[in-house]
Amino acid sequence: MESHRRTANDVSAANRNLAGVDPVSHLNGHRQTPMDASSFHAASERILTTVNTVIDGKSDAAKLALTVLLAQGHLLLEDVPGVGKTLLAKTLARTIDCTVNRIQFTPDLLPSDVTGVSIYNQSSRLFEFRPGAVFANIVIGDEINRASAKTQSALLECMEEHQVTVDGNSYRLDEPFMVVATQNPIEMEGTYPLPEAQRDRFMARISMGYPDKDSEIEMLETHQATSPLAKVSAVVTTADVAAMIATVQQVYVSQAVKEYTVSVGRATRESPLLRLGASPRSMLQLLRAAKATAALDGRDFVLPDDVVLVAEAVLAHRIILDRKAAGAGETPHSVLRGILSRLPIAQRPADAGNKPSGSTNRNTPVAGLSRNH
Repeated sequence: MESHRRTANDVSAANRNLAGVDPVSHLNGHRQTPMDASSFHAASERILTTVNTVIDGKSDAAKLALTVLLAQGHLLLEDVPGVGKTLLAKTLARTIDCTVNRIQFTPDLLPSDVTGVSIYNQSSRLFEFRPGAVFANIVIGDEINRASAKTQSALLECMEEHQVTVDGNSYRLDEPFMVVATQNPIEMEGTYPLPEAQRDRFMARISMGYPDKDSEIEMLETHQATSPLAKVSAVVTTADVAAMIATVQQVYVSQAVKEYTVSVGRATRESPLLRLGASPRSMLQLLRAAKATAALDGRDFVLPDDVVLVAEAVLAHRIILDRKAAGAGETPHSVLRGILSRLPIAQRPADAGNKPSGSTNRNTPVAGLSRNH
């Protein structure tokens, strides 16, 4: 695992100001100013262009990975071996001038290897905290389902609260902070499937899939001599990413879109095809991902289309099929598509001065979606 630049003294200093700190808009003690539209577009294009030069034919996966980063979420890459899961995670990390740690999850990995441990210093006669691999801006967890449940649970506090608690002391993690985990769904021997509580911490799950024929030929021509990662360098700074996150926070969400987002979640809980529907946490993350999607599309307001676009990636890994539905050939993705196709699109808010006008076209902004639209 790569070493990071943080020391035990840095961690202790960060711990002094845990209360009242907004991890979204603060970086190294300074409040971040949102980017203007042109700077945001240029920065996002640099990141996506760099990632797409390494990952052939997977532009949608690259964009969704960037969406999760800007929405302050965590990403789960789940697919068969050899399709570029770890390569995508490493490439995204290298495009940013930030600290990066990679953890290879194995059955003998201990929770303290992830979070850190207090070690007795004989010279000072004091216990000193030595930070674990999770103290970095981007943490790549390779084959996360190969670690025991106890080690997996060490990430729960890190991912949700952006802090680590060891021996009763809390230490704040670097900001921005993102966990990118990979797992192989077909290798079941020696694995510990992620429980629902752990999966719910990941904002989105991506299945890479096999590349098309042209992309695979291109890969054989360009990647056989040297690793494409060798040519990747940072195209944005950590401060740039923090400013981009602050920009996403400013994206406007109308009451109509909020109601539509909630209706999607409630529909999953009421569906007879599902044993477990989407959690309230997933609704928050769905809306954050929709805001990041809107920002990447050059808008400062969210459309219902943005919610629909990321709904499967955000919700499919959180819901559990009813046994009869699974036996009938349904999948979480097919159930979600059915719900989204039947759900009425967001209506004009009743308090906008007119009566609700009913459903609107998905490509047409409804009234109240933006301050200026």
